[in-house]
Amino acid sequence: MMWLEWTRFLVGGLLLLCGLGIFLIEMIGVFRFKYVLNRMHAASMGDTLGIGFSMLGLIILNGFNFTSLKLLLVIVLLWFASPVSSHLIARLEVTTNEDEETHYRETSLKELEEEMEKEA
Repeated sequence: MMWLEWTRFLVGGLLLLCGLGIFLIEMIGVFRFKYVLNRMHAASMGDTLGIGFSMLGLIILNGFNFTSLKLLLVIVLLWFASPVSSHLIARLEVTTNEDEETHYRETSLKELEEEMEKEA
């Protein structure tokens, strides 16, 4: 029975370390990217994945009980809320940005296909 507790401890600790590593990569991405939408993408993806790994590690360390169910519900809530809120903030940035030509451009599918043919 002792090996089961050690295995649970090691797996939970590994998942927590993975979550912390993802948060570190997210912070580096937020500070290195120059444009707002790139920073937001790094932050939202890192938050979703980092919180998922961290909470899953806590669930395993805590054992399977009512608290684990609550942590699982927090994961599900954040998986729905984080991408939706990031998308809404990104749409706000795109609609209110006055200097859009320097950061992005709108293209149609036909224009993209023509560019792909030129490159090939």
